Amino acid sequence: MSATRQPIVHNLESPTTEVTMTSTRNASIRNRIISNPGRVAGLWYLLLVFLGPLRLMYIPSKLFVHGNAAATVNNVAAHQLLFRMGIVADLAGAVVLIFLTLSFYRLFGGVGRNLAVQVIIFGGVMPALIYFVGVACDLATLTIARGADFLSAFDKPQRDALAMLFLNLRDHQNTGAEILWGVWLLPLAVLVYKSRFLPRFLGVWLVINGVAYIALSLTGVLWPHYQGKVFAYSQPALFAELALTLWLVIKGAKPQTIEIVVAPSAA
Repeated sequence: MSATRQPIVHNLESPTTEVTMTSTRNASIRNRIISNPGRVAGLWYLLLVFLGPLRLMYIPSKLFVHGNAAATVNNVAAHQLLFRMGIVADLAGAVVLIFLTLSFYRLFGGVGRNLAVQVIIFGGVMPALIYFVGVACDLATLTIARGADFLSAFDKPQRDALAMLFLNLRDHQNTGAEILWGVWLLPLAVLVYKSRFLPRFLGVWLVINGVAYIALSLTGVLWPHYQGKVFAYSQPALFAELALTLWLVIKGAKPQTIEIVVAPSAA
């Protein structure tokens, strides 16, 4: 008897096919993100949320000793990499701010072009410039902490005091920048409220957030001893930006397209 031949089954899913399917899926995900301008803005905002606290909150809490210039400078000298990472985070944050506000212009340009331009100016260009000035102050502090040769004319207490001067100047720049942090949220709030493709409560919340930042800045200039209390009371208002960020990342937002139907003219 002749042996029965068994049919040969070929695996149709070759490695090339799997790679193609994976590439197609990745391209589909990229297209969904790019085609949703709200999600693009949310992702830029989320990146800024991660970058901002490093220099603004974490490094001061770890390295700065209130009322002790020598200990602060010694900490900066001993943790130079961490301090440099804060500088890099500020540089990156300045660039992200520009892309963030440009993405908002893309999202809200049809809602109110003039307001969207104000968002770019007050929320992107001007704060980015302050970031760069702050970086210069931090680099000066780092130079002093490392003990550059040309500073040998100053003794250690004088160098420590000079370094603290630059750190305090950086802190005062943040106080001034809070005005811009508040002002740019006002036109953004109006755009969110008028857009109809984002919840209106976010627009109202952003107005309160903006006013809170302005109050913080003015308090820091006029009554600096009360700034801590004002900051504590304004905490609920300051979460509006985070709420907007999460909404844009999770839900996204697309400007509504308006279809214009032209009626045929009577013969």
